[in-house]
Amino acid sequence: MKQIISGLLLLASFVCLSAAHAQTADEIVSKYVDAIGGKDKISQVKSIYMENNMAAMGNDNPNVINVLNGKGYKSETDFQGQKIIQCYTDKGAWQINPMAGSSAAEAMPADQYNANKELIDVGGNLYDYAAKGSKVELVGKDGGAFKIKLTTKENAEVNYWIDPSTYYITKVVRKGNMMGQEVEITVKLSDYKKTDFGYVIPYSTEMDFGGQFSLTSTIKKVEINKTIDPAIFIAPK
Repeated sequence: MKQIISGLLLLASFVCLSAAHAQTADEIVSKYVDAIGGKDKISQVKSIYMENNMAAMGNDNPNVINVLNGKGYKSETDFQGQKIIQCYTDKGAWQINPMAGSSAAEAMPADQYNANKELIDVGGNLYDYAAKGSKVELVGKDGGAFKIKLTTKENAEVNYWIDPSTYYITKVVRKGNMMGQEVEITVKLSDYKKTDFGYVIPYSTEMDFGGQFSLTSTIKKVEINKTIDPAIFIAPK
């Protein structure tokens, strides 16, 4: 009987100790922010310029991304001789996609804008999330990673997988739009590197659009705080 009681007490102590060391969603997000440079460093990032190689449908396509923190995000991809542009600002979003049969700038629907407007924020959705009106929840562990669900003030949901050893984001899953259809977009992030500025970013990104289309983007060049003209985010008439 004494052995049973001792065993139960030991088990209770272990459970209490585990609970004491259990991490909250906020603590995990805080460690992620620290891992990519910390609040002080991120707050000093005013712009990001990237040159990438985008591999899709068996072809390598040059891509350029300009981000002006809190103001605008613009991605331009040369694809099979045509230019595909996606642009998000603090007021709305537009795109030019000749592959969809249009060479003119078209406004994106509100749900698509709300799901992706984090692109204009260099720190992403998780950085300073509470100040943006978002909430986070620790769903549990999946594949050894912490699974964090973020809900924005517009009720858009995004799920993040965060590596418990590095606290880098390894996967992001959200609902998105492709050719007018709602799909589940899965983004896998890897090859994290520290830039000369000290800000850490993933140099490899794999995107899957509901199994219908996939692409891999690899950063070839990145510049932090390069001067970016805000006029580039204005839709052409």
